Amino acid sequence: MQSNHTCCSVELGTRSYNIHIERASLAHIGDAMNTLGIPATRCMVISNATVAPLYLATVCQSLLAAGWQVLDYILPDGEQYKNMPTWSAMMDALMDTQLARNEPIIALGGGVVGDMVGFAAACYRRGVPFIQVPTTLLAQVDSSVGGKTAISHPHGKNMIGAFYQPRLVWIDPDVLATLPTRELRAGLAEVIKYGAIWDASFFDFIDQQAKDLQSLDDVAISKAIADSCRFKADIVMQDETEKGVRALLNLGHTFGHAIESLTHYTSFLHGEAIAIGMCMAARLSVQLGYAPTITAMRMEAGIEALNLPTSPPRWSTATWLIAMGHDKKNIGSHIRYILLHDIGEAFVADDVKDSDVDRLIKSYNSEKSVK
Repeated sequence: MQSNHTCCSVELGTRSYNIHIERASLAHIGDAMNTLGIPATRCMVISNATVAPLYLATVCQSLLAAGWQVLDYILPDGEQYKNMPTWSAMMDALMDTQLARNEPIIALGGGVVGDMVGFAAACYRRGVPFIQVPTTLLAQVDSSVGGKTAISHPHGKNMIGAFYQPRLVWIDPDVLATLPTRELRAGLAEVIKYGAIWDASFFDFIDQQAKDLQSLDDVAISKAIADSCRFKADIVMQDETEKGVRALLNLGHTFGHAIESLTHYTSFLHGEAIAIGMCMAARLSVQLGYAPTITAMRMEAGIEALNLPTSPPRWSTATWLIAMGHDKKNIGSHIRYILLHDIGEAFVADDVKDSDVDRLIKSYNSEKSVK
């Protein structure tokens, strides 16, 4: 393999694993599998209808060359398929294979594939090894790391799932060359999020390199992926099951998940909804006196520089509150929000009133145009 790679570890005792980032590494996944201490017998690669024609053959050839027998299964592509019927059909296919408990499953695709396959791996035979091979920027910098696996329910996004860590995260930035521009930009929303919650200098880097990142400049995108993975790994190591600091990773997600749910996962990509949600959270932070006005201005400018939306659909406050009331991060019937003291300083707010949200929503609904 090439030596110019980045590797960081998620140290969780017996559940520890590496995040390997290297260009042109997709063709070496078979060799990587043979370093995990899993006997090279059978494995199953699960992808989707968009990614499989591009990369399934490369992955399967690498696995076969490394001594693995390879099975595969193809999911439909789209957030709207992250549901129980699709997941159940995948489980039926797993049952048909009769994979043993030590035979791994490989998730080849974006966040939907990784989340669904991870949840299947957690449940099948009460847990089999699984490997994340993320092919979208959003999955490479966020969802493939940390062991959150789930499917969605009509009442809310990712409401059914488990914390189940992968054995390896294998990232090849070269696959981003086939990613549609809109998907790339959506992934950058999760990248700039790390700066917003954790590191103001990283936020500034993303803002300043917005054009280079969107054109997949080698230096800029490599740094963005590597630093994002380190931020995520650091947070997960501190709080694997989201009892504390890991909740900060949900900046913008309370609003964003509501947007996705209310539009039935068909109008906004996940990153687009989160971009809007982060702008809403920043504005709410200013409105409540937690942050200076410049914080919301910087957030909106940073999101705009990535060509992502900044203003929400015009729904009533009641509509918002009902949708957010189903968010999995809530405590009882109380809606939790992640807010900002400043860029790089996020916190969990449990004291936001419905009347505060009403004022925020009315401020957006009174604006002349949606950005």
